[in-house]
Amino acid sequence: MTPRRLAPLAALAALLVTALMLRGLLDPRQSVELPDASLSRPTPMSEIGGGGGSKLHFPRPSNASMQKSVTGSVSWSGTVKPPGSNYTRMLVVASTKAEDTTWVKKELPGLEAAIYVVDNPQAPLHPPLNKGHELMVFLSFIIDRYDRLPDIVIFLHAHRFSYHNNEIQGADAVKMIKALSSERVTREGYMNLRCTWDPGCPAHLHPLAKELDFHHMQPIMAEQWTILFPDAAIPETIAQPCCSQFAVSRERIRSVPLYKFIAWRDWLLRTPVTDYYSGRLWEYLWQYVFTGKSVVCPQPHICYCDGFGLCFEGEQGYKEVDELLLRRGEVQRQLEEWEQRAAAVRKAKEAGAISKELEAPEKGRDTYLLGQRDALNREIDVRTETARQKGKDPAVRAKEVGRAWQTGDGF
Repeated sequence: MTPRRLAPLAALAALLVTALMLRGLLDPRQSVELPDASLSRPTPMSEIGGGGGSKLHFPRPSNASMQKSVTGSVSWSGTVKPPGSNYTRMLVVASTKAEDTTWVKKELPGLEAAIYVVDNPQAPLHPPLNKGHELMVFLSFIIDRYDRLPDIVIFLHAHRFSYHNNEIQGADAVKMIKALSSERVTREGYMNLRCTWDPGCPAHLHPLAKELDFHHMQPIMAEQWTILFPDAAIPETIAQPCCSQFAVSRERIRSVPLYKFIAWRDWLLRTPVTDYYSGRLWEYLWQYVFTGKSVVCPQPHICYCDGFGLCFEGEQGYKEVDELLLRRGEVQRQLEEWEQRAAAVRKAKEAGAISKELEAPEKGRDTYLLGQRDALNREIDVRTETARQKGKDPAVRAKEVGRAWQTGDGF
């Protein structure tokens, strides 16, 4: 039989192996041998956290371990430590050679970090294959560190400033990490670091729908769901805030059997689903892996208050600040449009090519828009600082969430 005819059979066999592993019917150590020796076992990255280089052992999953998995219906309430206790935390970053991650060490010197470079096989930390964007890194870290996890693991992209981050916090990953409540992560088990719903909530994907969504992800999600979660029915709706940045407690990670993470990484290594789509699919799957729920959309004001200590006194207070942010965004858009038109006119004058079609921007409008933006910035800063001061009181945070609290309780 020719190699071309063998290819479909090989792909089918790989998917069958992954499905058997996810059902717990196949020992991961007996996975099909592929050229890359790192498949179905931890990647050789003993440098993480300064640990030794001994390999993990993967026993055949027992019925008890499968029952502990949260990829199904689950009720979770982690137990926080006594007030004033320390939580060990670790930052896991997925980066490329072109991205600058020096901000991590400079701005977060006391935080242990595992910075993977996906496109540099010589880097101290790198995944077995550059595929699936941050997905390959996150799965590889969990596999390698499954028995050596800190209390809290924070999974993040390489950029410090990004629209992926919370605008209220200056779109600054440093501010988010410093303010992140280890207590909330412990209680919830899993916390998306993005509080704003758009994009992703309240109902992002409908895998069973016949019509195509904007990114054509729904039919792919439906097809791959049956492979990734063979014992679970395809949900009608899948949603959480974007963008694959989240924090998880050690207990919640270990509530999912190790063999499942290995099988999911094997799926990523073998699947014909492209780099783009495999990463995008998992943007909206982490909440299911760690909570057993296909839709996890906490109210933004609760996320900000209990998760980051920004308490805006309820939903209405948050909405008022959010409206200020939207207004500032519109002012900034108009200012950039004015500047672009002014630059075009200036360039045309220098070239001696002024035409009637080239309309000059309104004189003085840039000054007006700058004033508007500055005023909005001041109002946003005042409200955010007020919210931060309120968030220093654990009783205020508990009230915002609706959690019982008495004197002496911590966050």
